[in-house]
Parts: sequence; C-alpha cells; structure tokens
Amino acid sequence: MALEIKVLDFGDIELESSFLVLGRDCGRTRRVYTYGFLILGGDYPILVDTGFRDNAIMETLGMRGLSFHENQVENQLARHGLKPGDIRYICHTHLHIDHAGKDDHFPMTTTVVVNRREMEHSVSGLMHPQYPKPDVMHLVERLHTPGALRFEDTELTGEVELIPGVTLDWAGAHTEGSMNVHVETAEGRVTICGDVIYDINDQVVRPFNEIHENEPRVTGNHSTTKRQEKAAIKKLLSGSKFLLPVHDKPAKVERGRIVGRLDMEVPGPLRETVPQRQWFPA
Repeated sequence: MALEIKVLDFGDIELESSFLVLGRDCGRTRRVYTYGFLILGGDYPILVDTGFRDNAIMETLGMRGLSFHENQVENQLARHGLKPGDIRYICHTHLHIDHAGKDDHFPMTTTVVVNRREMEHSVSGLMHPQYPKPDVMHLVERLHTPGALRFEDTELTGEVELIPGVTLDWAGAHTEGSMNVHVETAEGRVTICGDVIYDINDQVVRPFNEIHENEPRVTGNHSTTKRQEKAAIKKLLSGSKFLLPVHDKPAKVERGRIVGRLDMEVPGPLRETVPQRQWFPA
C-alpha cells in the first residue's frame, strides 16, 4: 500500500493579517486553518503536529482560537479509526504554540520527533510566548522518559529516514529548528512544510508587493533572515509535487509553479486549478 496523507482539522485561528504575510492589511484580522497530518500506509500511523492546547492559550498572543469538540485530536483520529495510543511517532515541523499543544494527549510510548535545535530554540526565550510553558514542560517530561522523545539534527546531517518513504529535513526558515517532513506517495513527493508558507496565494502565486521575477513573499513571523525565508520557499517549489502548509489548503506543484489546490487528503482530487504562469517558463 502506497503512503497517503489525511488532513486533520484542529480548528481555526483569528490573527492579524500581516503576521501571515509581511506588510499585508496591517491591523486587519484573518481567519486561518490549523491542520495536522496523518500519514498512513506504512507499518504504523505517523502524526505531524498536534494543534494548540486550547482556545484560551491563543489569547496570550493576542489571537483567537476557534477549536471545538469535533476538532479535538482524539475525534479527528477517530474519523480514521485510530486512537492516540495507535500513533507510533509524532513529528513536529516546529514547536510553536499552535503546533505542539496536544502532545500530552498521547502516551509516552508514542515517540515525539523534533529537531534538537528546535528544542533548544523553544527554551531560549527568543520567541516567547510562542512556546508556552505547559507545552515545553511536557516535552521536558518526555526528555527524561526513555523512548518518549527523539532528536534529529537535520541542519547538520541532512535528510534522514524515519521509516521507508518518510524522511525528515531541515527547513532552514521560520524558526532555527523547523523541519520539513517528506512523504513518498504514488503520485510523487509530498512535503509537509509547517509555517515556511502561511498563505500560498499571497506568498507564492501572486506574491504581495513583490516586483521581481521568481520572488516569493515572506511571512511576518520568523526568526531567520528574510533571505533564508525566500530560499526555503524556492527550495520547496523545486523539490516537491505537493506542498502541505499547516495554515492553508494543500497545493500541487509542477515545474516550480502552483497548478492546483487540494482538500483533505493527498494524493487526492484537485478542488481548484491555478492556471497562471509563475516561477519558470511553461
């Protein structure tokens, strides 16, 4: 059975528009998805990211969480016949407040996989309070529990295999330890890219306020340089058939350009096409 990905809906977040895309609609609010990704078809299920702890915790960042009963991780897994104890690995693109808030819903026999640099970054204070105390403290508990936490050093090792068909790679953007998760499917490579891209349309398809050829727009929320952000987006577009950001619908890529958008499974049918030329000549 080929690997496939199911998109889990952990709820929405309302936040300031320029947080998502640098300089866009300052002071205006946007509502975005918060997704997790269930990788199926291997020896055991793998989950990428777990959403935010609760609605109230998002208020510490001046945001509004909109997660309800149906969005709880247990209920999202149950839609696919699974419970938390069935998950072998949780892979984190990074450890921000809206990505690692439900790890404590999983037993210590589920191994959390994270870049060591991201763990260091989470306790450095550089992006406080985007790494809230309850989430970090749970990871510290895992740090001292045999088998509960697995570190990778992908910025030094390069791409590493987790299981056949699933590899982990340094993202080089958003946070110092952000990680891309690559999945080989029957239709090509899928990359779960966390928050390297927030908004595919305004960062990639029609980059907001960019006038140069082949130039993506960066987010308004990153701890790396803008040059690193742009390079990381270009790398994603040149290396994957599908891109899965956490806060936008999945996208299909051909020859470095976005050609369509998908819904809640990848591979899957396109829900809309994007015919305009971008990045490279057709």
